[in-house]
Amino acid sequence: MTKWVYSFGSGKADGKADMKELLGGKGANLAEMSSLGLPVPPGFTISTEVCTAYYDNDRNYPADLAGQVDEAVAQIEEIVGMRFGDTANPLLVSVRSGARASMPGMMDTVLNLGLNDETVAGLAKVSGDERFAFDSYRRFIQMYSDVVLEVDHHFFEEILELHKEDNGLILDTELSADDWKGVIEQYKKIVQEEYGQPFPQDPREQLWGAVSAVFGSWMNARATTYRKLNNIPAAWGTAVNVQAMVFGNMGDDCATGVAFTRNPSTGENLFYGEYLINAQGEDVVAGIRTPQNLTIQGKEEQSSDLPAMEEVMPEVFKQLDDVRHILEQHYRDMQDIEFTVQSGKLFMLQTRAGKRTTAAALQIAVDMVAEGLISESEAVMRVEPAALDQLLHPTLDPKAERNVIGRGLPASPGAASGQIVFSADEAEKMAHAGKSVILCRIETSPEDIHGMHAAKGILTSRGGMTSHAAVVARGMGRPCVSGAGELRIDYKNGTIIVRGQVLKAGDILTIDGSTGEVMIGEIPTIQPEMSGNFGKLMEWADAIRTMKVRTNAETPNDCRTARSFGAEGIGLCRTEHMFFDADRIVAVREMILSDSEEDRRKALAKILPMQRDDFVEIFKIMAGLPVTIRLLDPPLHEFLPHGEAEMQEVADAAGVPIEKLHARAAKMSESNPMLGHRGCRLGISYPEIYEMQARAIFEATARVAKEEGQTVRPEVMIPLVGMKKELEILKALVDRVAKEVMAAEGVEMTYLVGTMIELPRAALRAGDIAEEAEFFSFGTNDLTQTTFGLSRDDAGNFLGAYEQRGIIEQDPFISLDQEGVGELVEIAVERGRKTRSDLKLGICGEHGGDPASIHFCQRTGLDYVSCSPFRVPIARLAAAQAAIKN
Repeated sequence: MTKWVYSFGSGKADGKADMKELLGGKGANLAEMSSLGLPVPPGFTISTEVCTAYYDNDRNYPADLAGQVDEAVAQIEEIVGMRFGDTANPLLVSVRSGARASMPGMMDTVLNLGLNDETVAGLAKVSGDERFAFDSYRRFIQMYSDVVLEVDHHFFEEILELHKEDNGLILDTELSADDWKGVIEQYKKIVQEEYGQPFPQDPREQLWGAVSAVFGSWMNARATTYRKLNNIPAAWGTAVNVQAMVFGNMGDDCATGVAFTRNPSTGENLFYGEYLINAQGEDVVAGIRTPQNLTIQGKEEQSSDLPAMEEVMPEVFKQLDDVRHILEQHYRDMQDIEFTVQSGKLFMLQTRAGKRTTAAALQIAVDMVAEGLISESEAVMRVEPAALDQLLHPTLDPKAERNVIGRGLPASPGAASGQIVFSADEAEKMAHAGKSVILCRIETSPEDIHGMHAAKGILTSRGGMTSHAAVVARGMGRPCVSGAGELRIDYKNGTIIVRGQVLKAGDILTIDGSTGEVMIGEIPTIQPEMSGNFGKLMEWADAIRTMKVRTNAETPNDCRTARSFGAEGIGLCRTEHMFFDADRIVAVREMILSDSEEDRRKALAKILPMQRDDFVEIFKIMAGLPVTIRLLDPPLHEFLPHGEAEMQEVADAAGVPIEKLHARAAKMSESNPMLGHRGCRLGISYPEIYEMQARAIFEATARVAKEEGQTVRPEVMIPLVGMKKELEILKALVDRVAKEVMAAEGVEMTYLVGTMIELPRAALRAGDIAEEAEFFSFGTNDLTQTTFGLSRDDAGNFLGAYEQRGIIEQDPFISLDQEGVGELVEIAVERGRKTRSDLKLGICGEHGGDPASIHFCQRTGLDYVSCSPFRVPIARLAAAQAAIKN
């Protein structure tokens, strides 16, 4: 019989921490905490295999699941001394999701399950608190109706707000038991009206309804979006955790909270978190009430008047602090924990590796090495490479004037400016239109995930440091200011009112997620520095990795940026980008219009000194590091003018009638330029172009050798080679020019000639091509296009549908298609090295900065990856992690 259900509690557990694939992160960690003897309410986990079976069998469960669930419920009853559905002493349970990768707030939860019109009276009697019992019942009806019955939560919120208004009440805690009874009757009427049936009274029906809702939420829109953003496969599925309820809302000796064993924003080794007295868990994360700090120090830092848990519950706080140290020592990582205090007794509801900002991740990793908790290689594995992007972009200039109009909590560091928007949909729409936006919400919810991702920053008027907005923003690397209570956000009128000022949608705001400041207008920024913890971790990464990291760059500014970020050479210098400069485009167009080789050479003679000067500057900046220069690649018609005025200017400069220019442009236009007259085909048709470029490269090499005393190592790359003969002809041309320049300049030069592998034929015939090529650089952008038969510019129109339908896991232009394109790369590596054992191999497509693709490059035996300048540190760290894993 397949085991579908795994129990935990009373110091024992069927599972353990390393069973996350089967039990999900929450289930595995609940089992582990139980085994450690920590105070965990008993429960059980329905495994991720059930989720897979559920979707594979048209949302039907395995036949033997129900019996295993009944047995697990009986075990909980035995431990706590209560019975599920009993009218005198009812056991209530929570039903929560638990994927193997943390997905905070993305899936559904139901609390207080097991309450009905009869068991609520039993709960009132056993607890001695009728108000608490009916408060719990109304919470359950609202949550269950929303999650399971799909009755929108706003119906219930409206009833509650009207009741408070009619009775002159402000806080939920001011409602009496009789108040709650009246509210509950109205809630049940809404369920009957909207759902068409009475609210379910059978606890077992409730349980299976909640379990199905949690499994169903694995495929909801927000969970799907979150998985896509975080590369979590849909096939992983979620587990479901059913656990005996403990109550933080039974009175003033009860509480609930969320904490981090270290500060998740800065990484400082200080206990950090928030709690609420007489509340349940959703009250903390939803931002409905203002949470209080756990520690006195945290309270003082945030200038809060509300007492810290350390002050009002010192004994429980001491227990919680001890648990903090036990968990961190056990897991050897910063933990995010959820807890409840019931009648002065502490219960642990969850632990998981805490989401943190990149700055915090670096601080924690470096500190834990110093503390002897982890090794340097473990520290390198602890930081997500793509997350370094948070630290590689500008922050607010501290000297700039700031018109501060409000303050909130510094929920996620970094700064951002943009236009005010009030909805996630509008944020996504405007971001797609190229606008920078700040998403301004009273509080965010999981439905806002797409807008949070699209926005440059997030601002909320409610919620604490552990609210949904704060946790998700930190995970995404978005600056966030939460709980800016003095801002009144009015969705209906599209305004923010603060300190007598009225701001409207479209106005520019700047937020500083490191200070909590909200400012009018756009504030200047400063560039980041790779020092401190960042520099230390990169030192460790560089000592571990075996692949080199180069950059794709052709401007002096990009070259300098890449060098400052640790680039070890240039893997792709696109010479055509130099052709578009205003001072040379006319000469380029003259060359294209020429009818004879002689006229083309005259035009190329004008371009030669300009291209040579470009290479001189690049060689000086790169100071002896290898520089791979791709000879002209795009079809020539891309350089021709489009407007009539530009056409006339070129015709005048070339001394030809404009009609000739129109005729030439028409002749050169192609149905599919991607597959047309470009790359080495231009070199074969017009060898004088490649000859000029080779001469510029070698004359620049000679000049830098003479003037700077530097040894320059140019690597001349012939693009779009598909046949050995193409490379043979063009390599001979490059070698001839090199000899001529060496003879003329009296300088010996070392250089390589190779090709970009971007055609399937080139990969398959790599053994032949390697007889001529001294290096291969995989141009995976075009290799992906030519392998799939896709145009990168147009594929975005339909690839989203392919991802949604599970045809592809992700866009193959973002992360390398390892099965198809990857196999071609592997074939080329194997066949190329069989011919030439010292063949230098690299990748220069955008995939060179993608961590998953970098792992593939490590496994395949490439010598280097090349990426855009700002992704160089990401590639360095990813290459180190790939070396550790492989």
